[in-house]
Amino acid sequence: MRFVLYISQNYSFEILRPLAAEMIKDKHEVRWFVEGHAVNQQLFRDDEKRLGKVRDVVDFNPDAVFLPGNVVPAFIPGLKVQVFHGFEWKKKGHFRIRECFDLYCTQGPFFTQAFEKLRERHPHFTVKETGWPKLDPLFAGLKATHTNEVPTILFAPTFSPKLTSAPALIEQIKTLSQSMPWKWLIKFHPKMDAETIQAYKDIASDNLNVVESQSILPLLQQCDVMVSDTSSAITEFLLMKKPVVTFNNAQPEDVFIDITQAEMLGSAIETSLNLSNDQRNNIEAYANQMHPYTDGQSARRILEATLEEIRVFPRHGNVAKPRNVIRNLKLRKRLGYWTL
Repeated sequence: MRFVLYISQNYSFEILRPLAAEMIKDKHEVRWFVEGHAVNQQLFRDDEKRLGKVRDVVDFNPDAVFLPGNVVPAFIPGLKVQVFHGFEWKKKGHFRIRECFDLYCTQGPFFTQAFEKLRERHPHFTVKETGWPKLDPLFAGLKATHTNEVPTILFAPTFSPKLTSAPALIEQIKTLSQSMPWKWLIKFHPKMDAETIQAYKDIASDNLNVVESQSILPLLQQCDVMVSDTSSAITEFLLMKKPVVTFNNAQPEDVFIDITQAEMLGSAIETSLNLSNDQRNNIEAYANQMHPYTDGQSARRILEATLEEIRVFPRHGNVAKPRNVIRNLKLRKRLGYWTL
């Protein structure tokens, strides 16, 4: 089989590389395609083969195309597979059906149920619960436990100006890093503005470090508590069965320790370091709904679901995918592709 991994952001590498590894293991042909200018081409490995232009993608004639993004042009051949770029179901558009995909590979029962319900009105796609490939290394390759000499706090805010907690919490984090026996690791989203990043670098100390590595996965293992806001990383941390403190979460849940004032941060962290059995049980139940797979085999399940769906692709009749002419004209314009 021929497969294309279609990306437009740097974070897509971490999502799709476990899937690429499974494809290559099974001797499939794998190519990467970059849309736009946001991807740092230096992040490609020497053995990762690329298609430079959309014309090359069409000529490659893939059997399936995989995206963590939201839209993919219909003029590219093959089954279109949505693998998602995170757990941001609270952000606008997560459950929007854009009539681009044939197969949705969901992370866990919460997402599966939502897309199965949407499928009642949009019968052109299939839903398969597979787990999320980005997390395969988290469960398969990293240590399951980590003991810190002092409590280690991961601050991982989202970048969205309307949702980020970074400006509001900086003074409180600075104070706590100086007054409490905690270590702080700060991990920003790749899209966070440079001014905010620099502000945190300016308060760095022995107890506070801005981490510049691409991957957040080792930090999820390493840290005892996460502080965030409405970031997708919240769910990723909770899957480790560890507590999260949120600041003005867009839709707070019982499983979070949500605060509305920066001055509440210290006491909230104290609470998170001394969870009750009921709180721990709530976190475990949440993880089972969001992503119950801890075997490191989500990429394998996505590949198997894709091969199964290819056998019935394309669908015809009343379950055929809508042509969506206007969206595809816009994509042709965006990609500069007008060949019929």
